[in-house]
Amino acid sequence: MKSLHPLTWWLWSIALIVTVLRADSALYAALVIAGAALIVWRWAGDFPWSKSFWFSIRLGIFILIVRAVTGVLIGVPIPGTKIVELPILPLPDWMAGIRIGGVITQERLTSSLHEGLIIVAVIALFGAAVSLTSPHKMLRVLPVIVYEFGVAIVIATSSLPQLVASYSRIKRARILRGDEKPKFKSIALPLLEEALAKSLDLAAAMDSRGYGISRVRSRYRPIKWRSADTAIFSSGIVLLGFVWSVTS
Repeated sequence: MKSLHPLTWWLWSIALIVTVLRADSALYAALVIAGAALIVWRWAGDFPWSKSFWFSIRLGIFILIVRAVTGVLIGVPIPGTKIVELPILPLPDWMAGIRIGGVITQERLTSSLHEGLIIVAVIALFGAAVSLTSPHKMLRVLPVIVYEFGVAIVIATSSLPQLVASYSRIKRARILRGDEKPKFKSIALPLLEEALAKSLDLAAAMDSRGYGISRVRSRYRPIKWRSADTAIFSSGIVLLGFVWSVTS
């Protein structure tokens, strides 16, 4: 999977995102999340950006909880099977039709979870694309018009995992020196110094390679589109066509 084109997993993820939005099914969204998790677990490798999918899952679960709570407590009442009844908070007249509290029905809870799960699936698929694609290879195939933006994204993608790793390393070093419970103040200064040092090293490396001098893109070792890329992208397109035909 290392020889795949950088755009392959992004195109595949976008195709699946369209199917999730088109199907509008919580069950299908859960299946897509499970499938993406299996693919990331099998093919992501051990790189700083490979953990992006699992971070997106945690973010999605947080959003799902918030969406469920707000959807149940705040919103338009949905009649149905009563689960529990909460006190109603009075609201001004210009917010007629919306209430806080009241009767919580099974249909209201199901609707909130359904919408939240769709959002989680979209976030997870974007996270899967990031985990499966090297940001450095992705930068090589970006058009010149968005190249500078891609550089900023690549630096951010690479720096955040390195910052987390530096924090863990400095904290472990403090513990080995006898500080059993190191506070953030004792870690912040060396963490800042290391981050500045890495930034200077990155700037020097880009300057030594002549970054930004020429607007003509280098085509040294171009990345080719292979049959495996076509197979993965085609699987997403086939699934998109199937879901589109079923839901039409």
